[in-house]
Amino acid sequence: MNDMPRPNPARLLGLRDFRLLLSGAVAAQVGSQVTLVALPLVAVVELDATPFQVGLLTAAETAAFLLVGLPAGAWLDRMRKLPVLIRADVVRCLAVGSIPPAAALGVLTMAQLYLVALVTGVATVFFDVAHQSFLPALLPREQLVAGNGAIETVRSSAQVAGPGLGGGLVQLLGAPLAIVADAVGYLTSAVVLARIRAEEEPPPPPDPGRSLRTEIAEGVGFVLRHPLLRAIAAATAVSNLFAAVLMAVQTVFWVRVLDLSPAAIGVLLSVSAVGGLAGALCAGPLARRVGQARLIWLAPVLTGPFALLWPLTGGGAGVVLFALASGTVLFGAVVYNVAQVSFRQGVCPPGLLGRMNATMRFLVWGTLPLGALLGGAVADAAGARAALWVCAAGFLVVPLPVLLSPLRGMRELPTDAGPAEAHAPADGGSVEAGEAAAPGGPGSATVEAAAPAPEDARPAR
Repeated sequence: MNDMPRPNPARLLGLRDFRLLLSGAVAAQVGSQVTLVALPLVAVVELDATPFQVGLLTAAETAAFLLVGLPAGAWLDRMRKLPVLIRADVVRCLAVGSIPPAAALGVLTMAQLYLVALVTGVATVFFDVAHQSFLPALLPREQLVAGNGAIETVRSSAQVAGPGLGGGLVQLLGAPLAIVADAVGYLTSAVVLARIRAEEEPPPPPDPGRSLRTEIAEGVGFVLRHPLLRAIAAATAVSNLFAAVLMAVQTVFWVRVLDLSPAAIGVLLSVSAVGGLAGALCAGPLARRVGQARLIWLAPVLTGPFALLWPLTGGGAGVVLFALASGTVLFGAVVYNVAQVSFRQGVCPPGLLGRMNATMRFLVWGTLPLGALLGGAVADAAGARAALWVCAAGFLVVPLPVLLSPLRGMRELPTDAGPAEAHAPADGGSVEAGEAAAPGGPGSATVEAAAPAPEDARPAR
C-alpha cells in the first residue's frame, strides 16, 4: 500500500512565506519566458548569427554550472540562502537590462550577448542551488512533494503564458525591447523575496581545519556513493545533453527552415508548455498511484520516444508535430523533476543540502554547454534538421541508467540518508537496493530515467 501523504494545498497557500516564494517565482518565470523567445531572435534576426553562434550563446548561458557549480554549493552551505536569492535576482535584472539600451544605441554585439548569458548563468547557479536548499526551511518534509509541485505549476503556467506574450512583444516592439519584461520580472522577484520573514537556521561556524576542497568532496561523495542518486544523475545528465542540442537549434529551425514569425514561435512554445502544466498538476496524484520510484523511470520511458517527431516536423500544419513532441516530453520532464527533487531534498542531511544540490547541478547541468556546442556544430555542418535527429536519438537512451538501477524494482523511495532499502514491489517480491552513501558524504538540475528539463532535467521547450 502506498503511504505517501496527500498534499494539502490549502495548508501550503496559508503559509505567508511560501506564498511570497511562489509570487516571486511567477514574476521571474514570466519574464524569463519572454526572453526564451526574444534572446535567440536577437541573435538570429537582429545580428544574423550562424547556428554555431547560437549554440555558443546557449553554451555561455549554461557554462556556469561547470565553472562554479561545485564551489557554489560549499559556499552556500556556509551562508543563509534568502539573501543569495535576492542578490542573484538583482544581478540578473542588471545583466539582461543592458541589452535594450545597447540595441537602441546600435552598439549591441554577439560579444555582449555572450557576456550577458555568462553573467546570468552564474547568478542562476547560485539562485537555483539556494532555492532548492531554502524550500526545506519553509516546509516540513511531508509537504515537499506538494511544495515542489506548486512551484512546478507556477513554472509551467509561466511557460504557457510567457512565450505567447513574448512572441507578441517581439512582433510589436522588436526582440531587444521585449527583453525589458525579463529585467522587470527579476526585479519584482527580488522585491517580493525580500519580504519573506522565515528564520533560517544559522549555518554552522566555519571549521578552520576543513578546507573548501574537503567540503566539496563531501557533497560529491554523498551523491556518487548513493546508488539511487547516481542513477538519477546519470539519466538527467544524458537528458540535458540532448535537450541542449534542441535548445541550440530550435530557433534556427523555426526561422530558417519553417519560416515562422516571432508571434507564431511564441504560440508554438505556449501550446507546447501546456504539457508541462499538466505534468505539474498530475505529478502528485501519479506518485501516489504508481509510486514515486516508479514515476522516475516511467516518465522518460513513456514520453521520450515522442522526441522523434521533432525532426519530422514540416511547414504549415506540420508544425503541430513539434508542439505535440515538446508538450509530451515536457510533461514527462516535470513529473520526473517533482518526484526526484522531492526525494533528494528529503534524503539529504540539512548540512549537506547546498553541496548535494550543487553536485547534482554540476553533474547534470554540466552537460548543457557540451550539448549546445554539439547542436550548433551539427547544424552548421549538416543542417538544423540533422541536429534534431541527433537530439531525438539521444532521448531514446535517456532512461537506461534508471532502468539498470535499483529504482527499476522499487515502488517507493527511502526516506533517509542511510542504506537505500528498497520498498516491496506491488507483486510482493523483494528487491535488493544496494549500498547507499554513508552519512556525511541533487540540487537540481534542471536539470535533472529523466526527460529533458529545471529543475534538473531541462524541459524541452
